[in-house]
Amino acid sequence: MLVMAVGCKSPEAAPKAVKNAAGERVVELKVTENGFEPTPVTVKKGEPLVLKVTRTTDKTCATEILISDTEINVPLPLNQPVEVRYTPNKSGQIRYGCAMGMMVAGVLVVE
Repeated sequence: MLVMAVGCKSPEAAPKAVKNAAGERVVELKVTENGFEPTPVTVKKGEPLVLKVTRTTDKTCATEILISDTEINVPLPLNQPVEVRYTPNKSGQIRYGCAMGMMVAGVLVVE
């Protein structure tokens, strides 16, 4: 089942893998008036991630990021990059988004 989220783009638009000194994959995300961008993002099961999220607009309910089935709930101050560390432990699609029932959301496709 493919879940499409607000502002979804084709998987070809996914960012390239960039690793930091700790070996974590860094994925840069923005929250714009169109939602979380880019989405979907393909990652690997067990791959440590740093989601570097920058909210660039006040015209959104996504003033924090939640990740489905986790305790992750991190505020997103305007124009300040926030690092969210997460390691997906199951394959499939994992939604992340705003605190309002994920009305504004993105998808991690875990292989």
